Amino acid sequence: MGGLIDSTRVTGATWPDVVAGADLAVLPVGAFEWHGPHLPLGTDLLLAEGFARAWAEDTDAPSGVLYPSIAYTACPGQTRPWPGTVGVRPEVALPYLCDVLEGIVAAGFVRVLVVNGHDANMSIVRAAMEWVSGRGRCSLLLANWFQLITPEETTEIFGPLPARGHGGAYETSGVLGFAPDAVDLAATRDLPPRPKLSTPSPYVLVESRPTPWEGWSGHVSLVGDDAGRRVRELGALRLRELVEAWLAAPLPDPPGTAPSANGTPNTGEADA
Repeated sequence: MGGLIDSTRVTGATWPDVVAGADLAVLPVGAFEWHGPHLPLGTDLLLAEGFARAWAEDTDAPSGVLYPSIAYTACPGQTRPWPGTVGVRPEVALPYLCDVLEGIVAAGFVRVLVVNGHDANMSIVRAAMEWVSGRGRCSLLLANWFQLITPEETTEIFGPLPARGHGGAYETSGVLGFAPDAVDLAATRDLPPRPKLSTPSPYVLVESRPTPWEGWSGHVSLVGDDAGRRVRELGALRLRELVEAWLAAPLPDPPGTAPSANGTPNTGEADA
C-alpha cells in the first residue's frame, strides 16, 4: 500500500523516517494571490496541495513524501495591484525554486513530482527543473492542475459559456471540491471574461488589464457542489494516470559529459 507522508510529518520527522521506502517526492507550488471576493487568497495553494494528495488516495498509489508547499511566487501584473496579493520578483523566484528542487534531489529522490496551482509558475518552474536536471540524475515531472481537465471536459461540466478564466467557474469549482468553506458564491456576480483571440494557433497573450477585469473574471453562477466534486475526482484521476505512466518509464541516466575547450572532460556541474 502506498500513500504520501504528509508535509506536517516531514516537518517534524528525522530524516531516516522521511525517506524510508518512498518512491518519489511531491512538491506543491502555489501562490498567494487575489482571485476575487468569492475565493481565498490561498486558492492556488489549496489546489496544488489538494491535487497533490488526491491522486495518491488510491490504495495502489506509490509511496511518496509530500514536501511543504511553496506559497510565495511570481504573480502577474494583472493581480499584483489587488488586495492581499504577495508577489515575488521572477529573478528571486527562479533561484529559490532551483535551490529547493536541487535540495530535494540531493536528499536522495530521483523522481520529483511538482504539482502546480498557479499558471504564472509554469515557465519559472520549468526553467528551474531544466537547471537542476543538468546537475544530477533525476526525473522531474511538472503537472499543472489547470490542464488536468481538458477544455472539452470543462464544457461538458459547465456548458458553452467560458469557464476557465482566473477565478472563474472551473477554478472556483476546484476550490469548492477541496475546501467548500473557503468559497463564498454569494460574494460576487458574474463577470463575463474578455473573448479569446479568434485564432487556432497556440499563443501566449499577456496584457496589463484585460477589461472586463476585477482581478478575476468568469461565470461563478455555473458553480455548484456537483461541479466541485467532478473537478476534484476527474483531476485526481488524470494526475494518477500521468504519475503511473511516469513511474512505469525507465529512469534517466546521469547528465552526460562533454569535452571542454581544452579537451578535458566537463561533467556539466557548476562550481559550488
